[in-house]
Amino acid sequence: MTAALMLQGTGSDVGKSLLVAGLARACARRGLRVRPFKPQNMSNNAAVTPDGGEIGRAQALQARACGVAPSVDMNPVLLKPQGETGAQIVLRGQVHGNAMARDYHALKPTLLPAALESFHRLSSEADLVVVEGAGSPAEVNLRAGDIANMGFAEAADIPVVLIADIHRGGVIASIVGTHALLDADEKARLRGYVINKFRGDQGLFDPAIAILKAKTGLDCLGVVPWFEDARYLPAEDAMALETPTRENHSNAIQIAVPRFGRIANFDDLDPLAAEPDVAVIMVPSGDPIPQDADIVLLPGSKATCSDLTMLHAEGWDIDIKAHARRGGIVVGLCGGFQMLGHAVADPEGVEGSRGVIQGLGLLDITTTIAGDKTLTDASGVEATTGEPVHGYEMHIGKTTGTDTLRPMLDLHGRGDGAVSADGRIMGCYLHGLFVSDSFRAKFLERIRSGRTKEVAYQARIERTLDELATHLEEHVAVDRLLTIAGLQETPSKG
Repeated sequence: MTAALMLQGTGSDVGKSLLVAGLARACARRGLRVRPFKPQNMSNNAAVTPDGGEIGRAQALQARACGVAPSVDMNPVLLKPQGETGAQIVLRGQVHGNAMARDYHALKPTLLPAALESFHRLSSEADLVVVEGAGSPAEVNLRAGDIANMGFAEAADIPVVLIADIHRGGVIASIVGTHALLDADEKARLRGYVINKFRGDQGLFDPAIAILKAKTGLDCLGVVPWFEDARYLPAEDAMALETPTRENHSNAIQIAVPRFGRIANFDDLDPLAAEPDVAVIMVPSGDPIPQDADIVLLPGSKATCSDLTMLHAEGWDIDIKAHARRGGIVVGLCGGFQMLGHAVADPEGVEGSRGVIQGLGLLDITTTIAGDKTLTDASGVEATTGEPVHGYEMHIGKTTGTDTLRPMLDLHGRGDGAVSADGRIMGCYLHGLFVSDSFRAKFLERIRSGRTKEVAYQARIERTLDELATHLEEHVAVDRLLTIAGLQETPSKG
């Protein structure tokens, strides 16, 4: 059997995704064929796979850490929230349907065979599969039919290591409490724990290790210091947007981004935020769009009509139109592009309620939400600069109108997006647009000539993954993790 190990968290946002990526890169550098796997994920930040499916953004990053292309098997069940209690279900990369939370709870057991099939398919091509849980296994009210944590670990018969976040406080209670809520068979599956996001003197934590051993019988497999450069890697959870990653400098190019309730694929912002002379400002509900913004960027949305309604309710439409009148630049990506037009119609209720929502009217376009979802990689050039761009399309709907005759992108002969006559309002469907170093540099140069500094974005991601792997090698018992996973011979680090 292929060696496998599952990392489960004592809660959400404890750093499981990054630890999987770092461990995967560390093991790949040792010459192992490694594959990431997450049976069930919930995120509106998704990535398109080469075979035309979609998976969680974290699994795409983890695949990159392994040095392989992402696959729908790496995240067979993806839940994309569409409301407070409902979500779209993506099964093996394709839309399977919609379900309210209570209905999905009953549906979970029927999805387990698909998750196991994907897991075994990945196992057949790997020396090691690193599995990521979701949320916490201590959510015992949701344990029946579980496919995300212990339910999957038991079905696949793989060992589990707990990940706990000391930065948020209460780490001892989170580990002891999680252990106490598991049944005997689940406790027997635990092999130890890793403390993540540690700051300060690690010697002060030594007494806690003895306490945890006495309370749970579990061994500490590592205490991972805070990894500052994690901010350079694409985040999956929208919680990452709550804390700014950099201070806003008065001399920086200011890019204001309305924080939609259903914001999606927000890693589109990462290459811009990586620039040393750029400040990406997330504008929360209740705040106006800053008047001194150079650019207003409308990001992707999982529910365009809902977020467009929110945009009007917040008064952001007034702010954005005033920004445009002052000569400011407005950019829309995917759902944000749709909002720039006269209206967005959803005649079939694809996103929920049927109806037509008035758009910003900054581009002479209209969008109808209907038809099959477009999921494809795409590349070409930006029409104004001629610079190469590459990314992926993930959307439902068709956009038409006079301004589409001035497409923003030329994707090998196919126009995508639209640009206003004065060239200051623009949008397109291509996610990953700003990953292109040369296009990003040209785009920013037009805002404040000579003020921008180019960043080799893709190279920095690779460097950060390598640094993360080295960080884990220094602070985690990687050899012991590989033995726990069932690897017969543990290769040494290079």
